[in-house]
Amino acid sequence: MKHDATFKRFSLSVIWFWLLLFALLPFGLVTIASFLSRDDVHLITLPLTIINYLQLNNSIYLRIFKESFYVAGICTAICLLLGYPFAYLIARMQNRFKNLLILLIIIPFWTSSLIRCYSMITILKPKGLINSILLWLGIIDKPLPLLFTDTSVMVGLVYNLLPFMILPLLTNIERLDHRLIDAARDLGANRLTTFRKIILPLTLPGILSGCILVFLPAMTIFYIPDLLGGSKSILLGNLIQNQFLIAQNWPLGSAISIVFTLLLAILLLIYWRSTRSNRAQDLL
Repeated sequence: MKHDATFKRFSLSVIWFWLLLFALLPFGLVTIASFLSRDDVHLITLPLTIINYLQLNNSIYLRIFKESFYVAGICTAICLLLGYPFAYLIARMQNRFKNLLILLIIIPFWTSSLIRCYSMITILKPKGLINSILLWLGIIDKPLPLLFTDTSVMVGLVYNLLPFMILPLLTNIERLDHRLIDAARDLGANRLTTFRKIILPLTLPGILSGCILVFLPAMTIFYIPDLLGGSKSILLGNLIQNQFLIAQNWPLGSAISIVFTLLLAILLLIYWRSTRSNRAQDLL
């Protein structure tokens, strides 16, 4: 027992040290930098100021925030529409087929997402796979402008983030008590009513979790708009990257990062309150 208690304290100490060093400390430094100033010599310097947050009221930054919300929202909706039925079908399959499909979902994680974006370029470019097939079939007489468009950015986001929607949904759907579904059908409920009254409310935590895991990265993945959009689509991630690496305005980039972190905290709070209310209803 003494050995187990010592190991437990050591493990917790390592975890807390890791969080302090690589999570809380960087967040604290970024928070401090967001209230500092910038001049031509130093990246960050005194005096303290809130001008960096006030600058976010600029119409350009507000438009980028609005565009990021719009793109991330559309990407999340597409991933939910594609991922929910796919996760439901996998959850109802036999184990041997289920494990194979889960493996196919996980396999893309074995390759860098940056490499996968370059593979999308070879598919969407004017002499890529899609245009070559369409030209060979005679459907088109000249290549379609698929690459460097908003559509190509959306395709790249959905392609990279769809597994983050499927896996939480799959975990949640597998926990469903199918006796409730059978009881609803025995009481005369059709498939639509059963889905709306039983399945959808019980899988709401998985839906919220998947939406958060898709929505937030969709706003901040900067290399997909750069590679597939030709730097024409500037989202929140591109804005932060440009402030740190190109404009060398670290205080403003830090302020944008803090605003995004607060948004993340709000979404996590909504998810936590939703799951807590669902647990309370289950207990009742």
